[in-house]
Amino acid sequence: MEKPKIMIVEDDNDITRALKIRLKANHYNTVDAGDGFSAISMAQKEQPDLIILDLGLPCGDGFFVLARLKDIHALSNIPVIVLTGDDQQCNERRVLQAGAAAFFQKPVSNDQLLHAIRATLPASSSGSATPPL
Repeated sequence: MEKPKIMIVEDDNDITRALKIRLKANHYNTVDAGDGFSAISMAQKEQPDLIILDLGLPCGDGFFVLARLKDIHALSNIPVIVLTGDDQQCNERRVLQAGAAAFFQKPVSNDQLLHAIRATLPASSSGSATPPL
């Protein structure tokens, strides 16, 4: 059984590295993109099972990326979890209305993020065994 693939769209290399370590330790494959433009092309190329998306990105912010993902038929069903340092009050409703599956403000606990990933991944991607924390 192939491990689910999660794409990390984040411009902070330290955060990307930390997320990759967390996800790989929990049996997920990862790919990453550091800006809005490359996020769209990477998603088309890699067809991830789930995307973790920051809002504050160069070359197209997270709202742009989320809208483009929903507009492209081949990408429109990929679930998106937004993980951002941006203000929660201003953005959570907007993000969820735009089609994101979940919204978290940085920093997020490992347990919260992994729970959201497991709850959000399509059943065919997560397999029958739940990866351990």
